[in-house]
Amino acid sequence: MALLRSFGVSEAEPLLQGETVYLRPPVMADYRQWAELRELSRGFLTPWEPVWPADDLTRSAFRRRLRRYAAERREGRSYPFFLFSAGGDQLLGGATLSNIRRGVSQACSLGYWMGEPHAGKGHMRRAVALIMPFCFDVLQLHRIEAACLPSNAPSIRILQRSGFVQEGYARRYLHINGAWQDHLLFARLADDPLVSGAFSPQWTAAS
Repeated sequence: MALLRSFGVSEAEPLLQGETVYLRPPVMADYRQWAELRELSRGFLTPWEPVWPADDLTRSAFRRRLRRYAAERREGRSYPFFLFSAGGDQLLGGATLSNIRRGVSQACSLGYWMGEPHAGKGHMRRAVALIMPFCFDVLQLHRIEAACLPSNAPSIRILQRSGFVQEGYARRYLHINGAWQDHLLFARLADDPLVSGAFSPQWTAAS
């Protein structure tokens, strides 16, 4: 269930609540946790992300990021989320639904990142299990797309175990770590069957 709750912003925002993790839009109060986790994970994340701006981890840059996020949500173009542990509200990583297309497409792109201390523990698979019903049941999208570097084996496993199907290979597709790099292209459709061993979303009501 995608719940709506206020997180210090003017409009109600989606809360995707699972048993062990939850996702919600970032707010200014998240800045310290976010900056510390990103700095701690800089070397871990660098091979998989665009080059960070020089001021990327500053408070002012984070504030600009939130303004951009809010504008894109209002326009229905993207839904950024931070991923937290359900028990201790510890920031684990983030996921974003971007490039939302309506009309004859009804599709979006999924991207995500995980802090180095929390990688390899199944958190992102659980997050993706929460995001898919939000895309298909709440946003009424038909298709979720994702791209990853061919060398990113952990991300490939997350997508495959979440029922995404590899559909193609895009040459020099995205500018990652300072260079145009090839990517594998994956997608999952609203009516695709669940795969064996995939996490199913088990929501609990928020208090």
